[in-house]
Amino acid sequence: MNQRRIVVAPGAGRAYYHCISRVVDRRIIFHAAEKEVFRSILRKLERFLGVNVVTYCLMGNHFHLLLEVPDKETMPKLDAETLLELLPLLYDDAVVEQVARELEAARRSGNSGWQRRILERYERRRFDLSVFLKELKQRVSVFYNRRNGRVGTLWEARFKSVLLEGGETTLRTVAAYIDLNPVRASLVERPEDYRWSGYGEACGAGKGAEKAREGLSSITREGLEHPDAPAASDGKDRGDLPDWAEVQRRYRLLLYSDGREQKPDEATGEGGRAGIAAEECDRVAEAGGALPLAEALRRKVRYFSDGAVIGSAAFVDGVFVRLKAAGRTGPKRTSGARRMRGADFGELRSLRDLRDPETERAEP
Repeated sequence: MNQRRIVVAPGAGRAYYHCISRVVDRRIIFHAAEKEVFRSILRKLERFLGVNVVTYCLMGNHFHLLLEVPDKETMPKLDAETLLELLPLLYDDAVVEQVARELEAARRSGNSGWQRRILERYERRRFDLSVFLKELKQRVSVFYNRRNGRVGTLWEARFKSVLLEGGETTLRTVAAYIDLNPVRASLVERPEDYRWSGYGEACGAGKGAEKAREGLSSITREGLEHPDAPAASDGKDRGDLPDWAEVQRRYRLLLYSDGREQKPDEATGEGGRAGIAAEECDRVAEAGGALPLAEALRRKVRYFSDGAVIGSAAFVDGVFVRLKAAGRTGPKRTSGARRMRGADFGELRSLRDLRDPETERAEP
């Protein structure tokens, strides 16, 4: 018999959950292409439904999610503009146009109740753990069944969930457990080498790296002076988050401590556990958890393709002065060199500050 799920009641503050779900018969069905689609669906639902992914791991026949569910009672209600901005994440043009017409008709009628009913169709699904997991599993099932000419259920049973205390110690411990799954399964030697996990994505240079870093940084936020700051519903308002370099240093130390391999007993052959090589763990500990420059280069950090100008502060500032004189900088920008994030780049500076997607797209 399934036990009744333990959830935090509305009005009690944001809540954290570790969620797990497995494929029926535990068959290995998720490979690289399927995992990419899974992650895309996950991120779209995260934004649409306002449930934040702290970290995750997608394995061949199951997934782990560490989720932050904001308190629905404290979150702003959907308005027409926000809904029309979110709808294309999950729906085709025909649906978006139909909803837009409905909202416009309601606006012209002056009937505020009509518009509110339209918005509530989508509002009631937001900030809800069960809705988030249900839609995730359903959408992944539809994709997989269509692709493989398959019918029937894809998942073994209801998802499992564990309610977590919202403190840094608990969240970091569970996050490390999740991000170490590929190492324990001997799929990779180091957690940053697995592409379909929160930590692996955060260490990479793909489009999702910034979002993955926000998720892991939110753990450290819990140890700050004001841990009850409201959670962002769309990942955009994260000004209270600590610097990623410091977050990564601390989290990497934890991963390489908890993830150390254990050799089996020589006499009995028991007690062994796959993990990160002891020499590698010692090297990370000696470095204080900092990601070395050589490692950052190996991971193709985006500064080297999108930084616009890289060099000493004097060099970057000199180029900035010339660009400003030529009218090629924004009117509000008054300085050039920006510290490069994500690793210890020493005295290197960049013209672009690649902290978020909006900055990455901006002209220098």
